[in-house]
Amino acid sequence: MNAVRRGLGNGVVQAFLVIVGLVWMTPLAGLFLSSLRSAEDTAKGGWWTVFTSPGQLSFDNYSSLLQNAGITQAFWNTVLISVPATLLVVVIAALAGYAFAWLDFPGREGIFLVVVALLVVPVQIGLLPVAKLFGQLGLFGTIPGVVLFHVAYGLPFAVFLLRNYFSEMPKEMLEAARMDGGSEWRIFTRLVLPVGRPAIASLAIFQFLWVWNDMLVALLFADSASQPLTVELQSQIRQFGSNIDVLAPGAFVSLVVPVVVFFAFQRHFVQGVMAGSVK
Repeated sequence: MNAVRRGLGNGVVQAFLVIVGLVWMTPLAGLFLSSLRSAEDTAKGGWWTVFTSPGQLSFDNYSSLLQNAGITQAFWNTVLISVPATLLVVVIAALAGYAFAWLDFPGREGIFLVVVALLVVPVQIGLLPVAKLFGQLGLFGTIPGVVLFHVAYGLPFAVFLLRNYFSEMPKEMLEAARMDGGSEWRIFTRLVLPVGRPAIASLAIFQFLWVWNDMLVALLFADSASQPLTVELQSQIRQFGSNIDVLAPGAFVSLVVPVVVFFAFQRHFVQGVMAGSVK
């Protein structure tokens, strides 16, 4: 009887999770189906009409999207901004996190307190001063300038996260590696990084999603030649108003890339979250 109750309980939970998943996926499915419909069909009715009239579906919008120079250039600009900004934050934060966790150097605690204090500084406070600085350095309106801004404002949280994760590693494990003659660099690359892979993967996902979906920083620091997909889509809405046949597939492409990245690193992300909750 207890087994039956447990089975029914598990079945109810699984059914509930399936329903929640379908609810969350409905907007994504609606956007995808809208991206396959013409502007005329969209004006006549909602995306759900494709179930009664499947002849509306076509990949013509994506063909037009590939021929839209502004959208395609903005997509590659987004890649050129998101990938370096993510890699730089992960690499620098991993090195700094290990140093703050396990290396003794003068002012370590004070410097880490400064890093923690930077967590509460809003991005908006630094927009004008950094814009002025970038203008003097010739970085304003360029992709490197946008990347540097994201790196600078992503590092405090990244360093804080990885330092706390690395500090939970067994001290005996690191001491044994030092006694075996391992250098700090070898310990970091061969021991700390593999053990810290879940936290690093979680950080990479968060940083990538934040940069990829950012609009405020890109709107201020990127010019027309370096603006990412979020700004380009907003610009096309302002210019053309109802060009849904371009905006829908562009928005879906902008959305599906982070989804693919998340599912690609899902296993490591879950491990990082579970490890953090246990510790």
